[in-house]
Amino acid sequence: MARRASLAVAVVGLSGLCLTGAALARQSASQVQTPAAPTQAPAAPVARPATPASSAPAELRPAQPVQVSPAVANPNPPASPPPAAAGAPAATTDPKAATTTPAKPAEPAKPAEPAKRQRYTIAILQALDKVTTETMRFEAPVGQPIRYKTLVFTVRACETAAADEIAPETAAYVIVDTQPKAQAGRAAPPGRQVFKGWMYASSPGLHPLEHPVYDAWLIACRQAAPVAPAAKP
Repeated sequence: MARRASLAVAVVGLSGLCLTGAALARQSASQVQTPAAPTQAPAAPVARPATPASSAPAELRPAQPVQVSPAVANPNPPASPPPAAAGAPAATTDPKAATTTPAKPAEPAKPAEPAKRQRYTIAILQALDKVTTETMRFEAPVGQPIRYKTLVFTVRACETAAADEIAPETAAYVIVDTQPKAQAGRAAPPGRQVFKGWMYASSPGLHPLEHPVYDAWLIACRQAAPVAPAAKP
């Protein structure tokens, strides 16, 4: 009887251990199968628009320049430009220079005016009578006819060469008419022109007077003396 009692106590103890083990097994299985509840993230605050202080627009401010290292900004810097040649105009980076009005081209220089010849009021002439070999030097004011025997000399101009001319020269523009004198009881024969052109003092044979009886050439030019004003009574 005592043995049966001990066996019963042992069976009861084993069954209790089995029940305890089964309970622990079920508890472990429930912990493994049941997922952990997700942690709820905190709610983000809702941004509210700031109330403008006034209805006037705010002033725009220039952005502050960001300092960037040269190595990061441009890993391959451009090669430095070649030095400017001596005398060449320096290049400018001013943007206003490109928009300015281009300079007007320089006007060509006007050629210097040639020097004017000096003109005089009196021509000094010399005439020769080939028949009698008589010579006579006389003055002929510009624009005033002067008679020498049957010839009438009218000088239109008397001048000397300008300073910029190669050779100094004195020339006179002369018109010569032949006009015989009227004889008693007879009308004067009509006159005719026997010479017209320039006479040169240094070259009398360049443009000579061609006449069978007379010859004439230019000697010089001179200025008439100023006339003194008449004294008042």
